Amino acid sequence: MPITILPPSAPIAAAHLHHDDSDEDMSDDDGLPVQSTTSIVTPGETVTSDPQWMRGHGTYVPADTTTIISTVAGHLHKTNKLLSVQPLRARYTPEIGDLVVGRIVSVQTKKWTVDIAAPMLASLPLSAINLPGGILRRRTAVDELNIRTFFSEGDLLVAEVQSLHGDNTASLHTRSLKYGKLRNGLFTSLTGAGGGILSRRGGVVRSKRQTFTLQTGAGEIDVVLGVNGYIFVSAHKKAGQDEKDVSITSLEQGVSETLYSSQNDDIEPGVAREITRVSTLVKGLVGCGRRVDEDMIVRVYEGAVELEAEEKVMGSSERAGGAKGVVEAVLGRLEMGG
Repeated sequence: MPITILPPSAPIAAAHLHHDDSDEDMSDDDGLPVQSTTSIVTPGETVTSDPQWMRGHGTYVPADTTTIISTVAGHLHKTNKLLSVQPLRARYTPEIGDLVVGRIVSVQTKKWTVDIAAPMLASLPLSAINLPGGILRRRTAVDELNIRTFFSEGDLLVAEVQSLHGDNTASLHTRSLKYGKLRNGLFTSLTGAGGGILSRRGGVVRSKRQTFTLQTGAGEIDVVLGVNGYIFVSAHKKAGQDEKDVSITSLEQGVSETLYSSQNDDIEPGVAREITRVSTLVKGLVGCGRRVDEDMIVRVYEGAVELEAEEKVMGSSERAGGAKGVVEAVLGRLEMGG
């Protein structure tokens, strides 16, 4: 059955753009231009033909014309004389210094390609990882032959964006003891909700700490919040005494053979339950359009534990709405209490 695309029932947003210049010069108390949202546009829709407007992100102007046309579906924003379209959903845009969680897609001669939820795959060079045993040397042909012993297809890892190439592809590195292969946990994708900017659907935001340890009733668990919208919740990894005493100038001395192990350890049922609970609460936060960072996760987790204990005492049934319903109930309590 063919699909028919109907034109929007509302008039094009361009009709709202023609008004007095006095509206354009409006500013807030800090002297900054007021940014306003006028409408939702679709790809290929004409925004305006008035030459006084300048095109911004999410728009283009055909040759020999002054017509501004939208290239994405999203909200039309006006800042002074600049028009831009903010996409309703967008993939992660890498920035240098971002902590990201990725999955190995393919193994090549001297590098790995990694999916980090960006428009293009990132690369992890062999020279940008630590070798087991604290070996400070150049990578040789033997290392290239054994490259699959470090990371193979499907492995999860946490890394940092080291540089960006001209085509906006990211180059990663794991030359730190807090980076490397991820195991003993649960992976959750929040694609379309990450990217470090709090969107209308909520998501991971850039913060001082993207990795932290959460205290639970069953024990400690580690939470890794990738700026790219990928998160990983795992059983707490206890660092050995040798790793604690490693200086920043000799990080590779603390690298052990277990760093690149793909074998998961036995996880206690209680810890596994708390890992699942935290991962579910994060999905609930995104569903409620809230930010996802350490402070919010800790507050919502503690509230969810108290709520569950009260419901058990009262003998009430399971709350409707799933994770989103639990998060809404906890956030309501926090707002009333605050």
